[in-house]
Amino acid sequence: MTTRLIALAAATSLFGLAACTDPNTGAPLGGMSRTQQGALAGAAVGAVLGATRDSDNNNEGRDAARGAILGAAAGAVAGNILDRQAQSLQQSISNPNIQIINHGSYLQVILPEGILFATDSAAVSGPAQNDLYAVARNLNQYPNSRVEVVGHTDDTGRDAYNMDLSQRRAQSVAGILTAAGVNAGRVVATGRGESQPIASNATAEGRAQNRRVEILIRPTQ
Repeated sequence: MTTRLIALAAATSLFGLAACTDPNTGAPLGGMSRTQQGALAGAAVGAVLGATRDSDNNNEGRDAARGAILGAAAGAVAGNILDRQAQSLQQSISNPNIQIINHGSYLQVILPEGILFATDSAAVSGPAQNDLYAVARNLNQYPNSRVEVVGHTDDTGRDAYNMDLSQRRAQSVAGILTAAGVNAGRVVATGRGESQPIASNATAEGRAQNRRVEILIRPTQ
């Protein structure tokens, strides 16, 4: 039991460390790469699983160590892949207003409404389509992920209208990704309407930030 408690405490602290990012850039804090952070988080989780799944209750320390080694290897691989995928995305997307944030366990691509759509429209602009094709090429280069396309609006107008608009916009973006060759089985489009603001709707600047489409790339292995 003591080993399990120690492993659990280690997992909590190390996983928290691995998740720390700069709130402005999404870059990892503490000078650690995502590969290193993934290894730490994987080691911590592996240690917990190794200790808690001990079959004979006599070798918890050994099982925790084995779990830590296996977890570290898996976490390092996943972190390295996300590092490389994020870097590739940064290099291939031309619009500087598109944000790419590496959260450690998934990538978040934030596309402001202003570069995607005209007011009240769900038709993607020509220049934005070029960047979405670049995202699609990246997704095909890194096929082991699921892709969530999520539309968001500000709180101007009726709730039902905003929900419908956000859904249509998410579907438009997802449609371009699949038209560019991304397997449709990997892609889910969802509208959130005005329910998940990232800034205050009390100002024009805040409302502009809230009108966006996000592409969430979550590794499946």
